[in-house]
Amino acid sequence: TNLYRAIDKRGKFAEKNRTTKVNLAMEVPGSSKKMIATQEEMVENKVPLAYRDQCAHLLIPLNKCRQSEFYLPWKCEDERHTYEKCAYELVMERMLQMQKIREEEARMKQKGHQSIPLIPKTANA
Repeated sequence: TNLYRAIDKRGKFAEKNRTTKVNLAMEVPGSSKKMIATQEEMVENKVPLAYRDQCAHLLIPLNKCRQSEFYLPWKCEDERHTYEKCAYELVMERMLQMQKIREEEARMKQKGHQSIPLIPKTANA
């Protein structure tokens, strides 16, 4: 079978499906991280749309821990720390990409080329 058992941080067994994880891992353009959680897993675990990013696979066990521990903040510190670190790395990656875009625009301006606007102007503006 394609199911295997993995031991999580609390020493409990969790069954995972290898083929789903490997085959449905998507690459997000412009990001170094891959999507690990599948759409079905996110729907099943009721992950809000705003949080369905490359760190959603860490948010699922964090939310389960929060619910089982009655949202006591000191109970799920490890899960929260790993999720927040992942989210921080994503933000820093996006900031670096934006900095590269701005540097490229500045270079184009110095050369006398018209820069490409990030937000296109409308007819009324």
